[in-house]
Amino acid sequence: MDIPVSTRATTRTRPESLRHSRTWDAGVPCIAEARDAVDALLSRAHLAPERRAVQDAQLVVSELVTNAVKHAPGPCALGLELSADLDELRITVTDTSVEPPRARPHDPGRVGGHGLNLVNLLSDGLQVTPLPHGKRVAATVPLTGA
Repeated sequence: MDIPVSTRATTRTRPESLRHSRTWDAGVPCIAEARDAVDALLSRAHLAPERRAVQDAQLVVSELVTNAVKHAPGPCALGLELSADLDELRITVTDTSVEPPRARPHDPGRVGGHGLNLVNLLSDGLQVTPLPHGKRVAATVPLTGA
């Protein structure tokens, strides 16, 4: 049976350059290293989104890794993955705490505790996946102009 070329399924493989992962087994991870990973991944993919999108992604990475370090003992991991069309960056942070992150109520007089609210504003929201020994927190940041 002949299948017309226009209806043949194609499999698109994702180059490794569209992903980045880093695990910190002991000690406190360098938050700047996590932010730098965003720039490095976008550079490897030859992608130059507007500067605001890069800064948003870096802030989301900073907040998620900081929460993992602050609230979960033990190792944590960072995963970055560009979407196939290169218009979104999926950020995942895995840690050893089974407690889901909780955003605090808005309080402009409070110092600190605003990170998850920022993540929710800058991304498509948080997805939390329970794991046998912790959780995975993920957020997707748009890389195209709003």
